[in-house]
Amino acid sequence: MNKKIIIGNWKMNPQNTKEAEKLFNDTTKSLYNIKKTEIIICPPYLYLDKLNKISLSSRAKKVKKVYLGAQNVFQGNTGAHTGEISVKMLYEMGIKYVILGHSERRNTEMGIGENNNDINQKIKSVFSFNIIPILCVGENFRDEKHKYLEFIKTQLEQGLDKVPKNLISKLIVAYEPIWAIGKKAERPATSSEFLEIKIFIKKVLSDKFGIKNIEGLRVIYGGSIYEDDVSMFLKEGQVDGFLLGRNSLDVEKFTKIANIVENENS
Repeated sequence: MNKKIIIGNWKMNPQNTKEAEKLFNDTTKSLYNIKKTEIIICPPYLYLDKLNKISLSSRAKKVKKVYLGAQNVFQGNTGAHTGEISVKMLYEMGIKYVILGHSERRNTEMGIGENNNDINQKIKSVFSFNIIPILCVGENFRDEKHKYLEFIKTQLEQGLDKVPKNLISKLIVAYEPIWAIGKKAERPATSSEFLEIKIFIKKVLSDKFGIKNIEGLRVIYGGSIYEDDVSMFLKEGQVDGFLLGRNSLDVEKFTKIANIVENENS
């Protein structure tokens, strides 16, 4: 079985390199007893190279191995694309993971508005460099007619169109119900709601790629999560891990969640 995985998405935080180094060092040191759970930190691009060198240093090797991921990437490798970061740049830096299709990048109100085709091109480019994509999917609202399932199905089918079958088992899918995230959240999502979506995601991908090709695929929860709910999501929701936002900026909370996941794996 694949290890459970916890991904910390720092978003546009912290505001300088010194704070980023401290947060990363404090996080890795606090995870000294985590053995069975995979940990990934996704900081802003600006800090990736510096933090990657720290993670590879002999000092970092004495503590928990923490992998680094990017928060996004451009699908092309060269060209006139002002402000973009290519997959090859991440590869040359030694980055192993990248978040794609996050709801904040799909959001047209934020001026980005990525669509499923954009994300599909990025996924194929990322896989070509043996970097693991963390594909975010999720609905804006839930309706009584279950149209939200069709919405997620479209995200999956279009986002993974023409991706080779043999690569799907490496994929990480993060379910982030937008209606349960942030200050405008209607309410927290439940473990049973997550389990419904996990089963549905695996059904969609099994139909598209074949059941044998999705055996290693992990489906994690990317909505707001509280420490008290972690065990329930693990036991009743059968979650394969978590994509954490603000809790990844709080070393104590991040470590508590990691320890709960680790203990459930024991």
